[in-house]
Amino acid sequence: MGPIIGTIVAFLLVFGILVLVHELGHFATAKFVGVRVEAFSFGFGKRLFGFKRGDTDYRICLVPVGGYVKFLGEEAVEPGAALEPDNFMAKSRWKRFLIIVMGAVMNILLAIAAFTVVNMAGVTVPEYLNDKPVIGWIDAGSPAEKADLRIDDEILRINAKTVATWNDVEMAIGTRPEKVLTIDIRRAGREMPVTLMTGLDKKYKFDLGYAGFYGKILTQVQLVNPGSPAEKGGLKPGDVVQTINGEPVYFYKFVQVLEKNPEKELEIGVLRDGRPLALHVTPRREGQVGKIGVLQVMKSVEKKYAFFGALGQSLKDCSSMALTLLDLIKKLFTGQASASKNLGGPLEIASMSYSFFQLGFIRLLWFMGFISLQLGVINLLPIPVLPLDGTQIFILGLEGILRRDLSPKLKQIWTQLMFIVFMALFAFLIVNDVVRRLPQGWKSLLPFLK
Repeated sequence: MGPIIGTIVAFLLVFGILVLVHELGHFATAKFVGVRVEAFSFGFGKRLFGFKRGDTDYRICLVPVGGYVKFLGEEAVEPGAALEPDNFMAKSRWKRFLIIVMGAVMNILLAIAAFTVVNMAGVTVPEYLNDKPVIGWIDAGSPAEKADLRIDDEILRINAKTVATWNDVEMAIGTRPEKVLTIDIRRAGREMPVTLMTGLDKKYKFDLGYAGFYGKILTQVQLVNPGSPAEKGGLKPGDVVQTINGEPVYFYKFVQVLEKNPEKELEIGVLRDGRPLALHVTPRREGQVGKIGVLQVMKSVEKKYAFFGALGQSLKDCSSMALTLLDLIKKLFTGQASASKNLGGPLEIASMSYSFFQLGFIRLLWFMGFISLQLGVINLLPIPVLPLDGTQIFILGLEGILRRDLSPKLKQIWTQLMFIVFMALFAFLIVNDVVRRLPQGWKSLLPFLK
């Protein structure tokens, strides 16, 4: 399957399922409380094709991004007009609230189910993420070096919040690009605060915080090239590197030591099937550096859970991701984060869908759960300026406080404004996705910004 066709197929698969699940939440709840559903649509705009069953027109529309369920009575209803029993506006606010909120709830339930299956199938994660956050490597010239952090410093708290593992640390740093942080560390048995200004991690398209310190990450050999110095020295896939010439060496230092020692025999201490071995390898000179011909990765472990353990881990993962998303949304509205760098549109989702599609079903299922969770959380937010379910939740809440329905004309104007906002947001996301792929981003279109 070519990349273009593959991208289209992967996007339609992922987004189609997410939209279908979301709209099924609205549809099933409406049917349950007795509201007539006039249309169930995948996509917006001109109807391309479909079929009618009962009172409902099931349709595919021109713009395949999103979808909607249309209820009898959603449009303006004159005050005092007689309403049919299955009219949306004839139902209590509580029932209308259930209909609206169940789309987002279904997306969150899909995410929980997807992560549960992934956790039962087994997830491979770098081993160090669950280790105590003790520094094992610091990049030269990094924020960590400038803050005078040192190897063997143990990170205790970031901005007064306790961090127990490297996963906690990476979450705290990654969500705070270009921010001043207070990091409490333990050095030689003494606690002390350190002030650090994070940078931007340029390995990623999105704004992620960068500190330049890492854990004591062991190196695992994934691949050995035939005829290479590594093969001649006896290295095998699966070997875990522990030392070089008797000195402990971690992931980021491993390559550095090899590159600095071309044509010099090195004693590499490895762990193979639980047994320590000492191997002698001489890096081959390639240009000015030494190479031994291996593909190395961070030592990883596979975690598998029984059903209830997988469900518990899924709930934990969803909670953590949801809190991270809410923090990002807050930063977007307060101007602390860039919308152009942190928001991805349909092209970005399509590209990522294809990447995960190539990695297999379990990885694709994880990505689907990740996107579904975001869709669910965002649609629950009662923000009146976003054209999502949260706007209707906001209106219902306002009507509940006022103890009366807002005028049909006001609702109609509000709906039209939200449609304009949606089209503007959609256009921005499309353009932003395209521009992100240009050599210099927005500067490629606006050279005077250089």
